Amino acid sequence: MPDIILATLNARYSHASLGLRCLRANMGDLRDRSAIREFTINDPAARIAERLLADSPRIIGFGVYIWNLRETERVVSILKAVAPDVRIIIGGPEVSFGTDHTRLGSDVDVVVSGEGDLVIADICRTLLAGEPVPRAVKGGKPAVAAMVLPYDEYTDEDLRQRIIYVEASRGCPFTCEFCLSSLDDGVRTFALDEFLAAMSRLVDRGCRTFKFVDRTFNLKPTTCERILGFFLERWPRSADGTLVVPLSGRQMDQGNTRNDAFFLHFEMIPDRLPEGIRTLIAQFPAGAVQFEIGIQSFTPEVGVNISRRMDTARTETNLAWLRDLGTVHVHADLIIGLPGETLSSFLLSYDRLYRQRPGEIQVGILKLLRGTPLIRHVEPFAMAFNPEPPYDLLASRDFPFALMQRCKRFARYHELFVNSDRFPRAIDLIVNSALTDSPGTALLAFSDWLWDQTGQEHSMALPRQYDLVLDHLLSLGVEESAATSALVADFVDQGHLRHAPARLRAAAEAARPHPGARHAVAP
Repeated sequence: MPDIILATLNARYSHASLGLRCLRANMGDLRDRSAIREFTINDPAARIAERLLADSPRIIGFGVYIWNLRETERVVSILKAVAPDVRIIIGGPEVSFGTDHTRLGSDVDVVVSGEGDLVIADICRTLLAGEPVPRAVKGGKPAVAAMVLPYDEYTDEDLRQRIIYVEASRGCPFTCEFCLSSLDDGVRTFALDEFLAAMSRLVDRGCRTFKFVDRTFNLKPTTCERILGFFLERWPRSADGTLVVPLSGRQMDQGNTRNDAFFLHFEMIPDRLPEGIRTLIAQFPAGAVQFEIGIQSFTPEVGVNISRRMDTARTETNLAWLRDLGTVHVHADLIIGLPGETLSSFLLSYDRLYRQRPGEIQVGILKLLRGTPLIRHVEPFAMAFNPEPPYDLLASRDFPFALMQRCKRFARYHELFVNSDRFPRAIDLIVNSALTDSPGTALLAFSDWLWDQTGQEHSMALPRQYDLVLDHLLSLGVEESAATSALVADFVDQGHLRHAPARLRAAAEAARPHPGARHAVAP
């Protein structure tokens, strides 16, 4: 039985906590007396407590984040009620700047602020010896050269079933005031040879999905190129020497759970894509690489307000290059509610990005994370934030409460109808048929229409979604034959023929690929 349990509540089972594995890898002589236990925020608190106590631990440490704060509070309160002698340690971004906003303050023994990799072993050793430990311990930002890399802590089950998170560096050189990374003092890079050796071990064990959490993966081109080159060298090839193409989501739905191709996710600086990196990117097969690119806003005043530097012309050039390359999925971020932004200026940013045709535009709502410099804008811009996680903007000088509610619905519907990629032709038809040359305005009007028609943002069955898209197209004056044709083509591409609403059933039946197709319309 482990004396020390390192635990967290992930948002979903497919997530594997890199933070816990970093802690265990650096436990030194206590590593074999420790164990990792992961749960999800949907697991009942009492059941989590029961499973933790089944190991009879003396110490339990929790990683606390914005998505699991309230759930962790409930688990800890149960633990303290039924096992008061178990010592509780908490750490993570959500408690690194105080615990006055939580119920954890009175229930835990030690609060670690900052990165806990190199302090966790000493804390546990002292607690196991029965000696006192300060309630507040600063982990700070330790030198990465002193850390043991965590990748051998991933189990074979993790490699088979979960997303594997890795990091070649920590920190961020930028000062975007809404982000906790703005507090970093530069970037700390792990020894590249050691890191790539660890990646090689993961590959040899069968890992094929690598999600890099580096804030600025392409900050140092030589490092970026070596990592990209590493994966190209190890990429599985077919008999003729060509790189194996990853399975699409539809192929996996049809029973092919995976092949040997890699899937790589990187967070990229949008205005930095030199020729050496481009040359390597162009060699990857379609569907193998995903870039998360934080645009946030194209509005110059907003960039000044939040201390965000970005060469917009070079960013658009890079986005256009990626679009024309056609093999990389680009996930581009925009934020509604930044200081100095208005609805009109946000829509201009949205339109500018939409016309670059990234694979996905993630529309987020501004959040006030504890410890970030964004706090300085609260009074001048009359900002009011939700006191509960995720601390999203409720209202501001430029976004009154009713407008912000409208924008949040837009973000939700955008995820459901646009980013799902279920309706690409139909969405294009909505944008092109609206009485505006602004894609953002057209889609905001679609959002308003959806709310008027349904009064709901969630729990829409897929046939209902198709019905709503068709109704909206007809409300815009689109000919029924054109609307039907677009939706049926989307059915066929997505393999969603069985989800065709009743009034499109005949057209969908006629369009199915062949009588024995897997996605034939249900009787």
